[in-house]
Order: sequence, then C-alpha cells, then structure tokens
Amino acid sequence: MDADPLDFDAVILAGGRSSRLGGVPKQSLTYDGDSLLRRSAAAARGARAAVVVGPDTGEVPAGEIPAGFLRCREEPPFSGPGAAIAAGLAALAAAGGSRPGLTLVLACDMPNVGQAVAVLKATLRARGPSAGAPAGLGPDGVVAVSEDGRRQPLVGFYSTAALQRSVAELESTGRLINGSVRALLASLDVQLVAVPAGSTADVDTWDDAAALGVAGPDPITGLRGNTAADDLGGRA
Repeated sequence: MDADPLDFDAVILAGGRSSRLGGVPKQSLTYDGDSLLRRSAAAARGARAAVVVGPDTGEVPAGEIPAGFLRCREEPPFSGPGAAIAAGLAALAAAGGSRPGLTLVLACDMPNVGQAVAVLKATLRARGPSAGAPAGLGPDGVVAVSEDGRRQPLVGFYSTAALQRSVAELESTGRLINGSVRALLASLDVQLVAVPAGSTADVDTWDDAAALGVAGPDPITGLRGNTAADDLGGRA
C-alpha cells in the first residue's frame, strides 16, 4: 500500500438499480481491463478503512471487492444515495476505533475518477495540517466540479463529523430514506475544486458507456479483473 499523508476513510456507492442500463450493474462494467468497481476502489487507495455499499453478494464475483474492504447494504435496498452514505458511515463506525476526520465518498460509475481524486487530495494537502481535522477547522470538505461547472457531490472528501451530523438530522426528520444527496449535504460548507475534463464523466446509459469506451461485463467470467489492483484494502 502506498503511503498517503492524508488520513481518511472511504465510502464507495455501488448499489443502484441501473435501470437505464437494463439492470446491468454499473459496478460490473469494464474499462481498460478492469471493472468500474475496482477502478473506484483503486481511486480510494490510501484509505484507513473503506466500505462498498451494495451490491448483493450474488452480484459480485469472488475477489472483485478488494481484500480488506468492508461491505454493507443500505436498508431498505435501493433507498437512495443518502441512505447508502449513512449505511457506509455506520459500517465504518462499527469497525471500531476512532475514525479519521475525512471521508471520501465515491460513486462507482466513473471510469476515470482516480484523476479527480488525485486533484482533491492535492487540494487537501495544500490546506496543511488542518486538512484531516474535524469540522470547525475550515470547510467541511472538498468537492469535484466538472469541466461544465457542475458540482459532483459523489466525488468528494467530507468532514466525517459533518456527514454524521447531517445523517442524524435527516434521519430524525424522516428524510433520509429515499432522500437526495443534495439534501444530505446542503448544510455542509465545502470548497469546490475544478478537476480534469472527463474525470467525473459517469455511465448512466449504454450511449454513455460507448462514448467513454466502457464495456459490458464478460458473459463468461462476469468481470475482467486486474491482479495488479488486488492490494487495495484499508490501512487499518
């Protein structure tokens, strides 16, 4: 595992219905010989601990989730990204010990998201020692902004404490289940960071997949893996 001066956990969201892909799980699509799930896991390299939220066990071939990664499911299933983030945070908290001040939140449908994460990390490093500190010592995180100016909330490092507070607030008012990411993150004070063109391009349809050079899952093996990506587990 490469050393990383940032101390963070990671939550990777991989449990959507993929309705516009005819139900083919996004995490099973492949790009440059690797599944989108494993590419997202690689982008989270250096995390103290990481969790994949969704999918069901039967949807992912053995070994596709890297060793050391936790896994969980939002309840009820398909109850939205807000509930999925909450489930991921709960799984990390249940792992024991104190959690780092930052949590990386990533969707699993962006083949080049590693480029965006690298820029966000560089931004955090430039902020100095308070980059990994709890909320109160600066903005509540850094969030990617695509080349067309759109905020990408599922590509961001967030204050763990601020996320937990937002989850608790929405849960207490009955707005967490089937709630939006926008509602979950509305109260957070984040720094917007421009990231490389195409690094947050996602796959929602087969036309998107074709434009990005993303292929469907292998009909025999289910997925095409890259053994070089096996060592992606958390640091603790």
